[in-house]
Amino acid sequence: MTDFFGIPIPLLLGQLLLGLVNGSFYALLSLGLAVIFGLLGVVNFAHGAFYMLGAFAAWVGLDLLGINYWLALLLSPLVVGTLGIVLERLFLRHLYKVDPLYGLLLTFGLALIAEGVLRELYGSSGQSYPVPELLQDSVNLGFMILPIYRAWVIVASLVVCFSTWFVIEKTSLGSTLRAATENPKLVQAFGINVPVIVMLTYGAGVALAAFAGVLSAPIIQVSPLMGSSLVTVVFAVVVIGGMGSIMGAIVSGLVLGVIEGLTKVIYPEASNIVVFVIMAIVLFWRPAGFFGKD
Repeated sequence: MTDFFGIPIPLLLGQLLLGLVNGSFYALLSLGLAVIFGLLGVVNFAHGAFYMLGAFAAWVGLDLLGINYWLALLLSPLVVGTLGIVLERLFLRHLYKVDPLYGLLLTFGLALIAEGVLRELYGSSGQSYPVPELLQDSVNLGFMILPIYRAWVIVASLVVCFSTWFVIEKTSLGSTLRAATENPKLVQAFGINVPVIVMLTYGAGVALAAFAGVLSAPIIQVSPLMGSSLVTVVFAVVVIGGMGSIMGAIVSGLVLGVIEGLTKVIYPEASNIVVFVIMAIVLFWRPAGFFGKD
């Protein structure tokens, strides 16, 4: 069998793998959003900007300081996560008790500021970031040539995603995080510093976005617009999986990336809207999302 309903099997499998790469980015980004919303109740519209800042931190570090890719994978999330902590202390902590719409508007404004500043400094054209030498080869799978770097993106994303899920859902630290956000006064009575936990949680969610930005830098052009073009899709992924659901963010991100990739082969004209069509159907059928709580 060389084709599937008229589509060559090699083309179908190749697009499936490419869709899985995109799905890895969706999963990693939507995971950060789910962590922040699920634990803090903040709709973080600046998530795309933090993703972009992570990629820019890696590019600037290489261009000015000679920081290689592997070190950037560690340093960029730390730097951007620290920036997120500063913003949380200055602005977001005042909005936890009010309507989530205020948090959305604030983070949307922060995203516009970050995008405008970097556009002024570096322009709108993209900057190239080299693939690390260790990952520059390709593997012949028979039906396609798979760059090792893309395989690395899938593996790294899955490891980080499921490690985060395990920490939040299966450890005492995760139990403390959930308790601190659901009943902060009770947790404070046990001597636990709830504001610090909240601050670090937001920083961790932001760091996940920056980590995804570093992973994407060798694949796409590093530009101030790279976050804004992705954040709407990621929000759709989070809604489909269930707002605040960690596992929902991971699974829906991977599945929707694959569906989007297959749509590019079967009906290319619909590839840019298929995620939003699915979101509309899910909202009509199950408003809480597949993994969300009613």
